[in-house]
Amino acid sequence: MLLGVHLLTFDICAIEEGDFFIRFKLRHKESGFKFNPISIYGLAQGELKSAFLSEMVRVCSKEALPILIGGDFNIIRKPDEKNNDNYSDRWPFLFNAVIDALNLRELDLSGRKFTWPNNLLSPTFEKLDRILCCTDFESKFAHSTVLALSREISDHTPLLFSTNNPSSTYQPPFKFELGWLLREGFCEMVVDVWQNTLATGSPIDRWQCKIRRLRQHLRGWAKHISGTYKKEKATLLNKLDVLDKKAELTILSEAERDLKQVLNDRLVELLKEEELKWYQRAKVKHLLEGDANTKYYHLKGSRCPRGG
Repeated sequence: MLLGVHLLTFDICAIEEGDFFIRFKLRHKESGFKFNPISIYGLAQGELKSAFLSEMVRVCSKEALPILIGGDFNIIRKPDEKNNDNYSDRWPFLFNAVIDALNLRELDLSGRKFTWPNNLLSPTFEKLDRILCCTDFESKFAHSTVLALSREISDHTPLLFSTNNPSSTYQPPFKFELGWLLREGFCEMVVDVWQNTLATGSPIDRWQCKIRRLRQHLRGWAKHISGTYKKEKATLLNKLDVLDKKAELTILSEAERDLKQVLNDRLVELLKEEELKWYQRAKVKHLLEGDANTKYYHLKGSRCPRGG
């Protein structure tokens, strides 16, 4: 499980970890609003679902602050959250009883009906991922929405929660991304810019002049290739999304399955650069703060020791 916090927007008041959850107590710096976001992961094994629901009750019932709880619950709530008739009411009944007892409400999902498929030729689709909130949170953010995004190469659909409240945006400083080295012709471009930048003065003055020119060039270049990358990625995701949604209703043809594999392979190539970017940032942060008793250490994601 991962639960990240933008430290320029929120203060972290407390952190709690359990077998099936990570809970933060946050304070919004601008408004002073305090609430509890809770990331949930319920294991698929039936023998552990009782412990999962018990822990959910314990965590939510003791908290006075507003609650926002979401993740992979691995339990459906009703028959139409599954695309076949293989349905047992045992866990849905208990799950709904817990939700009602805690006075939680599920935020409506838009974008698709199910959030998880298996990989069979005739796949099973289920709605296992969801976001719940208490009435106080819903009253505070009455226009909140939950949007199903493209699954990319995961078997779970990511959910985008938004309060739809205006907020300030943060512009990050210039960073050299290691993923740029994967781009064809990048090194030659850098050499060309460096050699064609005219500079005078002392060696350090010339070096600084060339660095400023290279940084300026890379800013514009990165903005351009980022737009191209995002367009291609968006096109791939849209095509995969169409095939995913069609697969929820009918079995894909062989040609469609082949097309889906080709699209997935190309998407994996594009995501390599994205993965390297986040690896680079996480690696730098780890080198700076390591396993010391820091906010970074407490924010690192942990996985339930009982399974993945």
